[in-house]
Order: sequence, then C-alpha cells, then structure tokens
Amino acid sequence: MLKQSLIALLVCGVIFNSAVASPGAHGPNGEHLDAPGGATSGGLARLPDGSVNVPKQAQRRMEIRTVTAAEAEHPRTVELNGRVAIDPNAGGRVQAPFAGRIEASPKGLPFAGQKVEKGQVLAFLRPAGSAIELGNQQAQLADLRANRQLAEQKLRRLESLSDTVPRKEIESARAELTSLIGRERAVSSTVSGNEALKSPATGLLASANVINGQIVDAREILFEVIDPTRMVIEAQTADVEVAQRITEASLAGSSATELKLLGRASSLRDGALMVSFRANAKEAPLAVGQPVTVIAKLSQKVKGIALPAEALVRNPNNEPIVWIKSGAERFIAQPVEALPLDAKTIVVVKGLAPENRVVVSGTALINQIR
Repeated sequence: MLKQSLIALLVCGVIFNSAVASPGAHGPNGEHLDAPGGATSGGLARLPDGSVNVPKQAQRRMEIRTVTAAEAEHPRTVELNGRVAIDPNAGGRVQAPFAGRIEASPKGLPFAGQKVEKGQVLAFLRPAGSAIELGNQQAQLADLRANRQLAEQKLRRLESLSDTVPRKEIESARAELTSLIGRERAVSSTVSGNEALKSPATGLLASANVINGQIVDAREILFEVIDPTRMVIEAQTADVEVAQRITEASLAGSSATELKLLGRASSLRDGALMVSFRANAKEAPLAVGQPVTVIAKLSQKVKGIALPAEALVRNPNNEPIVWIKSGAERFIAQPVEALPLDAKTIVVVKGLAPENRVVVSGTALINQIR
C-alpha cells in the first residue's frame, strides 16, 4: 500500500513539472526557463520566482495569444517632439489690419468649427481711436471737403474759359481735384467706414476670437481657417544627421494618420532643426497647436524582433518587459530593450531569443496578476 502511494506521488510530480515549463525552454542568454516555479494551487497566482501561473480556462477568458519570436532587419526609428500647424496652402489666418471695433456681418459672427468659403465676409472692423485722434480726423475731413468744393468751382470756371485759359491750367486744376477726392475718401473711411474681414480659404474655422463690439489691436489674430484633411506636423530634432536620414514617419498612437515628408529646414529654430510632414487623414483627432510624438524611420537598419506594441508592458520597477510562455500554464517576465517601429509595432533589440513564445494579446492582464 505504501509503495503504491509513493508511485502516485511521483507521477503527480512529473505531471506538474511538465505543466510548469516546456522541455528545453530557454532565455536569450541560454538560461533554462523550465525550472519549477514553486508550489501553486492551480489558480491565477504569481509564483515566488516572479513567474505567473495561468490555468488554461483563464487563458481562454483573458484571450491570451502568443507568437514565436523571429529576428529580422527593420528600419531604425527615433521619437521626435512635434506640433500640429496650419497647412499654408489649405488654410490661413485673418488678422486685424488696424486697431478697431468688431461689428457683425448681416449673417452674424461665425463660430469655431463652422464651415466657411473663400472670400466669405466673417466680420467688419470699424476704425477706433481716442477722442483726440477722432477729432483731428474729423477736422481734417472738413478741410478736405471744403478744399474739394473750391477745386470743383475752380475747375468749372476754367473749363468755361477754355478758349482763353491755357490747357495746362485746366489739367492742373483737374489733377488737384482728383487728389482731393482721393484724400477725402481715405480719411472718410477711417472716420466712418469699416473694413470687411474675409476668409482666406475654404475650410473650417479652427478658432474665432471675436465678439460683437470687441476692440482689437492691429495684427491681432481674429480667425484661423483650416482644412481638417490637410494638416502639417512640424517635428524638431537637434541632430542634423538624424534629420537627413529620415525617410518616412507616423504618429504615435494614431495608425490612421499618414505622414508624408515635405522637407527639412536648413537653419536652426530655438536650437533645433524643423522637419515638416503633411498629415493626410479625414478623421484624425488633430488640432492646431496640439503637441504630438512623431515616430520617424531612418535609412539605417537595426536587427531585432518585431512585436505588436501591446506586447510591451512595465514591471513594478518601471522596466520594459515582455511575457514569455515557458509552459502550458507558466509565463515568465523578460526584461527587454525595445524601439518603436510605427504606431502599432515595436522592435525588441535586446532581451529576446528567437523561437521564444511571446505573449502579444492579454499582456496587460497577465502583468496585473499578483
């Protein structure tokens, strides 16, 4: 009876060890990963050596998926800080040409997000100044009107005497009258006229910084018009060599946005070179001035293992790790070094060995097991 009990215990031990790690499992440096991780009750648990036990049923519920690591050459990438700007060929700004008071058009003042057409009147700007300036302009306008009336009378008198008066005097009087009329119109527009503020392009109003009756200064930005399907991303780098080696790029966290390289600046701005990209996306969540991260691909190649970005998580020490499946129900955390390849893919350049089974779906759930 005692002999049969010992045989049963040995069989259970063999079965448990085979469930803990697959034969021959090894890490990137040749270390064995099939050593027993300690006793477990068979449920979700983090073992004393840091590995995690996940039963088969739990793996199905958590939708755990793995892939076999395969090494290959991939473009080297760098992350650049960028900012969303207006495409100068598909948008524009409306600024105040002079200090004045905002007046609504017959259709009212437009709102941010409203669609506008090129040449559409957005608002009127009426000149505004101090009481002294206004009084001086009105006095100048009165003088010009009086001089214009005298010039008109003089011209009529000379024209009536055209047979006896030299022609050059009549032409001089006519030129003087034309000059006075132009000066009167110019001063009159500054006293009682207004300036129509028109949209420079067809698109959407990104911003509308006006309200009826508002006093604005000269050069103040009143409206910004953009085409949401054509935005410009201005990325910056302090390394001239990196800027010259960029071939293509993408936005971090937005795979739907395509970036097309427009050009590289040849002069520094605030100690950095500007690299411009055009963002083509109809439903891209982009706003003018928004800070973004650009993942730029270089002409250089790097050898590594490409994995989905969700395969990379961080341990309690804030170190980047991936989870390796070393047995039917055992998963091991493996520290790695990784570079972003695009919005949804990373390249592990150190820490993984080919043929390791890496968790690519459900990684965050495994990482939360305590």
